[in-house]
Amino acid sequence: MIIKQYIRDFERLGFGLFVHYGLYSVLGKGEWAEELLSIPREQYERELTTQFSPRPDWAQQLAQAAKNAGCRYITLTVRHHDGFSLYDAGDLTDFDAPHVCGRDLAQEFVDACRDNGLVPFFYHTLLDWHEPTYRADFPAYLRYLRQSVERLCTRYGKIGGIWFDGMWERPNDDWEEDALYGMIRAHQPEAMIINNTGMQAMGVLGHIELDSVTFERGKPLPINQAGAPKYIASEMCQVLADHWGYAADDLNYKAPADAIRDLAVCRRCGSNLLLNVGPVGDGSLRSMDAAVLELMGRWTALNGEAIYVPRPTGIAVEGQPDDFLLRERSTYYLFCDHLPMVADPNVAKYTETEYAVSFPLECTITAAEWVDTGEPVTFTQQEDKVTVATVPFTYGRNTVVRVVRLHTRPAENDERKGV
Repeated sequence: MIIKQYIRDFERLGFGLFVHYGLYSVLGKGEWAEELLSIPREQYERELTTQFSPRPDWAQQLAQAAKNAGCRYITLTVRHHDGFSLYDAGDLTDFDAPHVCGRDLAQEFVDACRDNGLVPFFYHTLLDWHEPTYRADFPAYLRYLRQSVERLCTRYGKIGGIWFDGMWERPNDDWEEDALYGMIRAHQPEAMIINNTGMQAMGVLGHIELDSVTFERGKPLPINQAGAPKYIASEMCQVLADHWGYAADDLNYKAPADAIRDLAVCRRCGSNLLLNVGPVGDGSLRSMDAAVLELMGRWTALNGEAIYVPRPTGIAVEGQPDDFLLRERSTYYLFCDHLPMVADPNVAKYTETEYAVSFPLECTITAAEWVDTGEPVTFTQQEDKVTVATVPFTYGRNTVVRVVRLHTRPAENDERKGV
């Protein structure tokens, strides 16, 4: 099986920020508002283009928030289904940011990513409510689509990848994927090519040129790559509330602890987490989105060592289905979920002071400590079974998922059979 380095590099990014931003952000009713609320196209475009004016520092503020959260890349919707482009579409269409507000917002985004050490990715819709050829002359539309994407591949320097969405609307049509992906490879040979399969086909392998499968709003699963001609990565995209784009009346936010667990679950399967925010009309983050990113940053600052590089082991932890092990060379990382916080029984529900977890391991553990504090962790090892005393959180802290670092003797120095 061929394993391409740029795909491995993508997996080591681990955690990305998904950003749905466009004209719909001004309206504040979600990214599908034009279609699902039956807003006349002329009205939608006329009213929102006159109001669309991102603040000068929108991209820098976004990139800084992503970096502080522990993200290593950002995927921005440079054209969503309403057909409006944040990039300079040139003579292909005047329905873009340079024509509307006199600024190339994709360039501002790319510059901000690079200033903050982040990798820029472009989300680009495949379906298009604005472009008439999408319905009237599909082959002509596909040429328009390829020319549009080519501008992204040739005008913004090296990018991390292109993230497509919308092929699921016309599943029986020929999207001429060979031509689209071949053009990208010609200009950006190391760019990830991702085509979202939607919520109904999570984790499904597609065209040979695709580099990652997607899990939209669904827990990732290990991919069966047996017989595949090349190694494929995976990515889970997750929303914080019900909408991807800003919706002022969407209050159905998930708990920040769920976002932390989502990141851990993704890494258990070797998947990346692409966590979404929907900026408001001027490009700034909604306060709740910013708060969740701040909390994610506190967690990744404590546990980042265990997140980005270590790979899945598939080792089952006895009696704890949500606990798991990752590995980087001779170091293992035990992820412990659902540890309680203990205190006086009048303050906390739990008073037990020790929880033990066990798992099989053929190599010899030489030391163990918590990643977040460096405090030693008690363990025993008999034959090929390890038992770790994962003590609860003490009063004053609860970081949701906690990680134990397990040092093992390098294989060449271990006398155990099979190591």
